[in-house]
Amino acid sequence: MGTGEPYTVRLEVFEGPLDLLLHLIRRNQVDIYDIPIATITDQYLDYLSLMKALNLDVAGEFLLMAATLLHIKSKMLLPSSPEEEEEEEGDPRAELVNRLLEYEKYKEAASQLHERDVLERDTFVPGKQAEESEEGELVEVGVFELIEALRDVFNRYSPETAYDITLDRITIEERIAQVLEAVKAEGKGLLFSSLFSGASSRDDIIITFLALLELIKMRMIKVYQRVPFGPIEIFALSTE
Repeated sequence: MGTGEPYTVRLEVFEGPLDLLLHLIRRNQVDIYDIPIATITDQYLDYLSLMKALNLDVAGEFLLMAATLLHIKSKMLLPSSPEEEEEEEGDPRAELVNRLLEYEKYKEAASQLHERDVLERDTFVPGKQAEESEEGELVEVGVFELIEALRDVFNRYSPETAYDITLDRITIEERIAQVLEAVKAEGKGLLFSSLFSGASSRDDIIITFLALLELIKMRMIKVYQRVPFGPIEIFALSTE
């Protein structure tokens, strides 16, 4: 930052296209065996557009999945001739559904192994694990839940107060330090939405979000929800 070049966060270090699809399926509360492919495809493409606007470095796998979804969508929307119906091999979504089911199994197994390691490795600044909060169990939030929450921030942002401020007004390092200080000062868990309460522009919102992602990647903070799609809370990790 400071040179006028946009700061980029590599998204592939967080989650991939199958994670995004599973997020959209949960968000829409639909049956994984009967995915409304037109709706999910449109929402998937909307996410890709938003990630591009956020300067997130989207891996090629995301674009390949977009092409796959569009292909499935076209096959399901176009009328079939009698000859094509006789040769139909089955539901065009079947292969994708199988991939998602296998990936879910892998994620669940990996999560169980990871939880054992985390309980021994990470300690939170307040002195206890966030999962042991007296106010209820906290579930770790993924990057797509964060993007969903950021969309809400943008929707609440008043364009009347916007200024043409470029991202090099403040360096990413400075914003990372500011965000970490705010999270540590809160102690018990800082609300995601409060990070953007003093934003002066959409660019200011974006650089704060990128700083948050960097802190997650550096394992200096973690983000949680008490209920699915509920308010997001941010906790600082100790460096000990």
